[in-house]
Amino acid sequence: MNATLIKVSDPYSSFTILLEEYHKFISYQKSGIEEPSYIGENSSTGNDIYRGAFSYIGQNVEIGNNVKIYPHAHIGDHVKIGGNTIINAGVKLYAHSVIGSNCVIHSGCVIGSDGFGFAPQPDGTYKTIPQMGNVIIGDNVDIGANTVVDCATFHGDHTKIGNGVKLDNLVQIGHNVKIDDNTVIAAQSGISGSTEIGKNCIVGGQVGIAGHINIADNTGIGAQSGISKST
Repeated sequence: MNATLIKVSDPYSSFTILLEEYHKFISYQKSGIEEPSYIGENSSTGNDIYRGAFSYIGQNVEIGNNVKIYPHAHIGDHVKIGGNTIINAGVKLYAHSVIGSNCVIHSGCVIGSDGFGFAPQPDGTYKTIPQMGNVIIGDNVDIGANTVVDCATFHGDHTKIGNGVKLDNLVQIGHNVKIDDNTVIAAQSGISGSTEIGKNCIVGGQVGIAGHINIADNTGIGAQSGISKST
């Protein structure tokens, strides 16, 4: 048997490109509408859509071309999903969430749930603060299984995930957090509310970041670190 040698300057990236093409081939074969599934009034879908059995699409939803929505996914009212995005089984997208193009949202992921907002009362109880903002996710974003991205607190505000961001499984993103382009966050990390993380940051596993702080571009944070302030 003869072998062909393909010489490249970056074998790891080149191998990734080959796997990406194979993954596209097997992932985008699905098409059509399985029953039972539901789509609400005034919602629109592009060409080459796949809607799996028991998937739910609410009212006034906009879905681009070649989107794949797997069984038991829930798409809330007024959600927007860009083209070539994959919504895997059991994903929950709350109302008004915006998902970019070429994204992959893995099973069990929840986008747009309430942030952790509770006002302490004189009697020791807590009063729930309504969470009325939304989540905006850019293009080419991957979000791992059972990761949660909370909505912003006030109407008109956003929790924002930039283009090219990669979130591992079991990551918690709090309300009003902003993560800039091409930052990666490993499993079991938690980002508290209103924190802003810059571009091209690398956050290791089980990192805890306090709220209302800023992480500069190109910052690396080792596994199990705790970040309590910006400086």
